[in-house]
Amino acid sequence: MTATRVPATRSPRTTAGRPSVFGTAILLLGAVYCLLPVLWVLTASTKNGSELFSTFTLAPSTHLWDNIVALTEYRDGLFWRWMLNTALYAGVGALISTYVSALSGYVLARFEFPGKATVFSVLLMGVLVPGVILAIPQYFLLAQVGLTNTYWSVLLPQLISPYGIYLARIYAAAAVPGDVIEAARTEGAGELRIFHGIALPMMAPGLVTIFLFQFVAIWNNFMLPYIMLGNDQLFPITVGLSGLLNQGATVPAMYTLVITGALLSIVPLIILFLLLQRFWRVDLAAGAVKA
Repeated sequence: MTATRVPATRSPRTTAGRPSVFGTAILLLGAVYCLLPVLWVLTASTKNGSELFSTFTLAPSTHLWDNIVALTEYRDGLFWRWMLNTALYAGVGALISTYVSALSGYVLARFEFPGKATVFSVLLMGVLVPGVILAIPQYFLLAQVGLTNTYWSVLLPQLISPYGIYLARIYAAAAVPGDVIEAARTEGAGELRIFHGIALPMMAPGLVTIFLFQFVAIWNNFMLPYIMLGNDQLFPITVGLSGLLNQGATVPAMYTLVITGALLSIVPLIILFLLLQRFWRVDLAAGAVKA
């Protein structure tokens, strides 16, 4: 009896584990493309006006503190007023928007009612509509009730996020088991108590992501506050720095203030990401009630 020789095959594990040079190069190019502007802002903010316009180099200088002091002294600290306004818009807006998204997504995921499919379809259409298109209609609506040029004119349009509701709906369907809800109803718990006591803890990892998305979107929003606000005491950081940039055409020293302000404006975002990343979970059932 003769044994047949089986041809050797390459281990799929070895092939899968081998790094792709092309893929790695693409990722490195993408990282450089994203990080190079940030690196330039970091180094440019350390230069004075003459150094900024003399040569284009990534070598840092020693004038960062001087630029921060000059930015602080501009109109008695107006820049920090812009920072506080932005924190108010982004913080309050993102918190309320996240709660509204969580409640709406939970209802869409766990309740049956007439027109549910239509509501979800309209929601998906809202995701596809850019917020810039809605800024002008929102301005006219708020002008009718006298809320333009107030904090409310920036907060109210951003309390409802179609994309946030969509994410919350998907996450609630995956993270909140139906049998847990039915068990709570059997014990006599009300719907709001079930939502706040059971569903919200289970949805917490997904809600952190929604909060971050909405916080960054409001923090970086320019068009809505630019249209709504006329008083520079109410400006967020984006509109305020845009005004300084326009002044740079006649006063070149303003460019160093704009670059320094741009650097300071991203520091809170970095801190927020570092603080909230520990709340992220891979397990969709994180926070579930254990038997």
